[in-house]
Amino acid sequence: MRKIYSFVSILSLSAVFFVSGCSSTNQENAGGAKKVVVWHWVTDREESFKKLAAEYEQATGVKVVFQLYAPSDIYSQKVMAAAQVQALPDIFGILGEKKVFASFIKAGHVLNLTPYLQENDGAWKKVFFPKALVVNEFAADNPYGIEYGVYGIPLDVMNIQMVYNKSLLKKLGVNVPPATWEEFITLCKRLKKELGVDGFASGWGETWLIDCFASSYAFNIMGEEKVFDTLRGKVPYTDPQWVQVFSLFKRMTAEGILAVGMLTMGNKEAERAFANEKVGFSMNGSWGVNVYRGMNPSLQYGVMLPPKVSEQYPMRIWGGAGTSFMVNARSKNKEEAVKFLQWLTAKEQQIRLSQETVNLPANKDSVTAIDPMLTAFAQAMDNVTHPNVWPVQESSEVIESFVKGIQSIIIGEKSPAQVAAEVQKIKTLTMKEKN
Repeated sequence: MRKIYSFVSILSLSAVFFVSGCSSTNQENAGGAKKVVVWHWVTDREESFKKLAAEYEQATGVKVVFQLYAPSDIYSQKVMAAAQVQALPDIFGILGEKKVFASFIKAGHVLNLTPYLQENDGAWKKVFFPKALVVNEFAADNPYGIEYGVYGIPLDVMNIQMVYNKSLLKKLGVNVPPATWEEFITLCKRLKKELGVDGFASGWGETWLIDCFASSYAFNIMGEEKVFDTLRGKVPYTDPQWVQVFSLFKRMTAEGILAVGMLTMGNKEAERAFANEKVGFSMNGSWGVNVYRGMNPSLQYGVMLPPKVSEQYPMRIWGGAGTSFMVNARSKNKEEAVKFLQWLTAKEQQIRLSQETVNLPANKDSVTAIDPMLTAFAQAMDNVTHPNVWPVQESSEVIESFVKGIQSIIIGEKSPAQVAAEVQKIKTLTMKEKN
């Protein structure tokens, strides 16, 4: 997702806090003992990690110490500070954009894991969803000048699709979710008219979800090459197919299918509306399986790709690796660290993690033994894309104009053509500045 974690300058942090924290890690690895230290930020997996670490030590004699630092911004600050003094643990994660990841690799902090993935005819590599590894991969011609390779191992994957309430649709006499845009609009209108519930809700108060929704339809309407050529500046946002993308938001507003207050609704609020059966359709990530289970265990729902506008191009959805771990290239224990990650991503351990934390495992061979709703999300992993793996990225200024323009369409301030022209104006200015 385009959520970007903030990284605070090390100069603004407490030197005593970070130096003492990093020093303790070095002491734990001293003396040649077989010990692997892991820093992480995922609070929902802390207990599972500890249990798995105890099992691994019993089986191998290697002690694995998981150290939790949360929330994520505090974790990121600690990792950035430790990198400055070369005191990172054996295994850690990097939160942020691809360029941040690249900076860690250039500084010599991250081990290239490609040789390990390719061993034994690529046995380790083959267990993963291919799209999960791409997030941590740098292609041979990457713009950061990084040596080709995979530099991180995913523990889980995610994707963002649409969910639909089976019970509400059944009341309308519908047993199959809509496959096309027109069917979707018709069903949403019927939900409002016949059952008195909103058609569609999503947490568009978090603007990255608007970008996510629009991106999926841009790929479906014009294909990925034309989308990427737009980001390169070769195709203008005033192109008729981009205007068509903007027009989808006008259509939803005109048909009255959007939940009241969509533009101020956070994702948690949208999840609650769907779980409480106040809305028929929503757009959410695979993490929603755990959320809905907690909010309404009896909820009957299904998972679907966003309904197509065009049959010419496939529907693409945002997704990829969720939690990923990197190995410290300077660690004296890097071989043991790699072995532990190989064990942690094996089928049995992946099933355990998924069952205990309700996350979609990165090991594709594990999906047959997990929550059926997670399996439904897993079935669309071949449709996954994400800005972090695109060959070209859009500027933040254009993204901001793009999202604000869509908001103005929804509230009726501007037309799709006006928004297209305004976004293109910003795009032209950013291209000039770049050149």
